[in-house]
Amino acid sequence: MNATIERFRDGDDLTVGVIGLGYVGLPLSVEIARAGLHAVGFDVNPAVATSVGEGRSHIEDLTDEDVAEVVRSGRLEATTDMARLAECDAISVCVPTPLSKTRDPDISYVVDATRAVAASLREGQLVVLESTTYPGTTREVMLPMLEETGLVVGEDFFLCFSPERVDPGNPVWKTRNTPKVIGGVTPACAEVGVALYSRFIDTMVPVSSAEAAEMVKILENTFRAVNIGLVNEVALIADRLGVDVWEVIEAAATKPFGFMKFTPGPGLGGHCIPVDPHYLAWKMRTLDYRTRFIELASEINAEMPEFVVNKVRAALNAERKAVNGSRVLVLGVAYKKDVDDVRESPALDILRLLEADGAEVSYHDPLVPEVREDERSWTSVPLDEATLQAQDAVVIVTDHSDVDYALVLRASRVLVDARHVTAGFIDPDDPTLNPHGWVVKGG
Repeated sequence: MNATIERFRDGDDLTVGVIGLGYVGLPLSVEIARAGLHAVGFDVNPAVATSVGEGRSHIEDLTDEDVAEVVRSGRLEATTDMARLAECDAISVCVPTPLSKTRDPDISYVVDATRAVAASLREGQLVVLESTTYPGTTREVMLPMLEETGLVVGEDFFLCFSPERVDPGNPVWKTRNTPKVIGGVTPACAEVGVALYSRFIDTMVPVSSAEAAEMVKILENTFRAVNIGLVNEVALIADRLGVDVWEVIEAAATKPFGFMKFTPGPGLGGHCIPVDPHYLAWKMRTLDYRTRFIELASEINAEMPEFVVNKVRAALNAERKAVNGSRVLVLGVAYKKDVDDVRESPALDILRLLEADGAEVSYHDPLVPEVREDERSWTSVPLDEATLQAQDAVVIVTDHSDVDYALVLRASRVLVDARHVTAGFIDPDDPTLNPHGWVVKGG
């Protein structure tokens, strides 16, 4: 056992496979290669594997040069050939875990990846699941499939869960310097996992089990979802009371203890916060327990796109215009600022709701040139004075940095700001502008 730990900690001939070369797997592969190990990235999409193999990045957090550097050195390669998993001493599984249409966990990608690993599992290999999932997945789903090979966990092979903590677009916290939680199916598994990951992650946080590690990730994102739900409800309350919710939040944030600042918005989006708490809710339903905070926060957050659209309706009505036939421009369709990811974005709900009202809807997003959803598609339009002046209303949904908000404020007839990003451009002595509400101009 000690020899195995030493090999993973100090060996210079290790090959580490990463299944899934998306926003988690590709940065992880690059860090593995930068640490001097040989990384092999696996992806079912031939275009992704080819792009990475040629030294190109398809995600915002890595430049082409970041990828090309380790590809040129020979320390990173990419393939679609899952049979090459047999070459790997360790394998990290970084595949999607979406929700089904009934809000149940879809772990089919994890199952497919585990089957591929089991097909070539050999003695001494380490397998680590990084995909966010419900507590019990590593032990209850992956382990039986891997033990069908006849190998014994903790002795012949090692199995851990280590949740990804990637924050797309974050300029400070990246894969290497973000502390990484890891839990093993057995204590020996955890020791081997820490030994390897310590080579390309600055700070490791071992916990007592795979289930504890799985729960850590769910807690992190449930914490955010619930607190965002709370502040969104406060925003709804403040709106009815005629109080500036952003002023209230900024004042509360001056308290140096006992308060953490969250801000309201048009709803939740992304691959984690709107999705991950439902894994825990689903798991607890199987144990006859209702996760009340999760369900209530989800309900409130899901209502925010309708709230924003109601502000557009009211503002247009005050201008003696119906939504039906009005031209409405949505600014930003990514789920958060300065990323190109539209998964679960509330902007998509806002687009659909406005179109259902009969509005002529367009959008501008400097990072998302096109959006496709089912049979419907939208294309980003240029953002200039003529475009803005041609609209009956403009709605700021995503507050990208690369947008001229002074121009937006000046040229828009009616402006609904769901991110409070134009407040700094408003002249407090201008009676036609409202820095304290959702409708900042017109209405």
